[in-house]
Amino acid sequence: MRKRYLMGVMSLVLAGMLLCGCAGKDEEREERNRDRQETESTSGREETGHGELPQEGAAGKETPEGAEENTVKVSFEGQDMEGNTVSSDIFPNSRLTMINVWATYCNPCLREMPELAQLTAEYTSEDFQLIGIISDVQEGADQSAMETAAQLIEQTGADYPHLLLNESIYYGMLTDVMAVPTTFFVDSEGNILDTVVGAMDKSAWKEKIDELLEELEN
Repeated sequence: MRKRYLMGVMSLVLAGMLLCGCAGKDEEREERNRDRQETESTSGREETGHGELPQEGAAGKETPEGAEENTVKVSFEGQDMEGNTVSSDIFPNSRLTMINVWATYCNPCLREMPELAQLTAEYTSEDFQLIGIISDVQEGADQSAMETAAQLIEQTGADYPHLLLNESIYYGMLTDVMAVPTTFFVDSEGNILDTVVGAMDKSAWKEKIDELLEELEN
């Protein structure tokens, strides 16, 4: 009973934080995305739906040259939409894992998911894999919530694994997540290499993925 209560409170707190950070301005997002591509900016200013991140040092900001990076290792165990157990043991399967945190109410999340699915077909599984985390649907959710998530996954063609929120995933990855979508890139040992807050188009994601794969070769 206590665990169920904790999960309920945790879910409400996370949903409240992410709802405040979810994007909603289509034209602003598209304009900023075009500007970033045209100038090939390397400033690290990834967007949420309300524009640029307000604070320095937040996820998605690049680490200044010469500064030390704090390596964070991801460890979790959860269930996908089909009830299969998925854990951080999957990381050694690929050199690079992309973890996309999204929500069923988040329009920018849903807009980018078809192109995220396309990315999975452009890399070998040895190099790249992608998983989604549904931040507002937890394990044991009612049938209506599960059906809504399943329909959105089908509509967007996002046919990669999607994990349901639980205590392990929340404390293992999401305690510092303040907006959706938020995306983590993790190496084969579970170390977080980069974090992006906000949605991007396929070309921008591909550039990021190729850059990280190249770094892993060095």
